[in-house]
Amino acid sequence: MSRRRILLLLKPFDVFPRRRTEAISSSLPRVKHYLDDRHRVHNDTINHCQNVLCQKSLDWEPLLRNKLCKPIRNVDLVISIGGDGTLLQASHFMDDSIPILGVNSDPTKPEEVKELSGEFDATRSTGYLCAATAGNFEQVLDEILEGQMAPSDVSRISISLNGQVLSTYALNDVLIAHPCPATISRLSFLMKTDGQVTSPLVNCRSSGLRVSTAAGSTAAMLSAGGFPMPILSDDLQYMVREPILIEAANSNLMHGVIKSNHTMYVAWYSKEGVIYVDGPNVFQSIQHGDAIELSSRAPILKVFLPPHLLRT
Repeated sequence: MSRRRILLLLKPFDVFPRRRTEAISSSLPRVKHYLDDRHRVHNDTINHCQNVLCQKSLDWEPLLRNKLCKPIRNVDLVISIGGDGTLLQASHFMDDSIPILGVNSDPTKPEEVKELSGEFDATRSTGYLCAATAGNFEQVLDEILEGQMAPSDVSRISISLNGQVLSTYALNDVLIAHPCPATISRLSFLMKTDGQVTSPLVNCRSSGLRVSTAAGSTAAMLSAGGFPMPILSDDLQYMVREPILIEAANSNLMHGVIKSNHTMYVAWYSKEGVIYVDGPNVFQSIQHGDAIELSSRAPILKVFLPPHLLRT
């Protein structure tokens, strides 16, 4: 039996550059201590996970996430160490054949947040999609290797621009907006099923349109007033950002659900725009007259999820 092959994808070691911490050391010593501790905890987690892997009969290779530039192939498992951002970055280079385990390298400490709340926000990494931390990494890894823990099929968003499917799928969300997202944009959208129109045409002047997966419904979508969705739902959720001059007939269509068998068709009517995929780092420029299609008919991502997400 061949040895399992693992790609260990790492958030960079130097999370908080030294010059930044030195600049605040004299005026805000507790902030510096907090940042230094975050750096230490992250590096300790990386070292711990690598030590665990060295004790197993595995072939593994570490890679900094900013060095990832081509599709991930020829491995049996990807382990991302950082937070949701590292897992999201890995997902852009993965199809539905390889599972991924997220390790939250720097979990938030509730007692620390409470102690420092009067000085600054001491929240650390959320790690919503991460099933492991340094504390339980070996146990979770053993359960995966022994077949006691199975990955879940998490939906992603397929994006087409003028009939061409983009090579990147969104695990969290898509934002269609002006390059400066505070700028007012013009767009229209409707829903279709099997080529048949199933909703009214909605014409918008707004600061953009956000569409999220179930996994992304607890991120920016929730902050904007959306609702959390069951993690394994195939539906998508959309919201028009800051609409103005809403027609009465369309007022209840500014926020809703795109069912798994529906496709949202968006027409872009501003001079320039951008499709942002899972944040600011992956994007596609668009221009007046471009047609965009969004649906959940993208390859799923196999993710080992925290047990509490599967109980909701």
